[in-house]
Amino acid sequence: MSRIATKICGLSTPETLDAALKAGASHVGFVFFPKSPRHVDFDRAAGLTARVPPHVVSVGVMVDPDDDTITQAKQAGVTAIQLHGHETPERTAAIRARFGLPLWKAISVKTRADLDQGRAYTGAADFLLYDAKTPDGASLPGGMGLRFDWTLLVGFTPPLPWGLSGGLDPDNVAEAVTVTRTPLVDVSSGVESSPGIKDVDKIAAFCKAVSRS
Repeated sequence: MSRIATKICGLSTPETLDAALKAGASHVGFVFFPKSPRHVDFDRAAGLTARVPPHVVSVGVMVDPDDDTITQAKQAGVTAIQLHGHETPERTAAIRARFGLPLWKAISVKTRADLDQGRAYTGAADFLLYDAKTPDGASLPGGMGLRFDWTLLVGFTPPLPWGLSGGLDPDNVAEAVTVTRTPLVDVSSGVESSPGIKDVDKIAAFCKAVSRS
């Protein structure tokens, strides 16, 4: 088992989910956001989470969700919630209190000052995911293969447990771990053959690269 936690996000088929589990992923992500090519409906998600063993965390990824969406995601079997939109600390805290699941908040990063936005979520979230900021007007808040300057994290002390996302792939994840000392890496588009289509070989290669880093 790698000392670095690994989340394979945007899974949508039994084959790719099984590949992530076989490769040693500690977290698997399911996207509930219709604009995303990785979107899964709740029925499909329920079939997938049923395959996930108890020691692996099933993360439901949502963008500015209403309570009904979160309720259905929880009923579908997710064991953690990742908020990837413009959720305020107040809204984040309310979701965490109501649903009783570990709460992740994605922080969009382009500059060193962006990292500090995470401090507002102390007491509201359980985990911060530093992801690359997408361009203004982009249709998706993440999953676009963009990366930020990892050296921004050098010497920075995150206020909560945290992980790194954005533009990671089998070829650069070892460097990312070395530079940032991240305890968790999160990949989506970096293990795909085309948008939304996961590649089992890339999943295996990514997890192997993490385990060696």
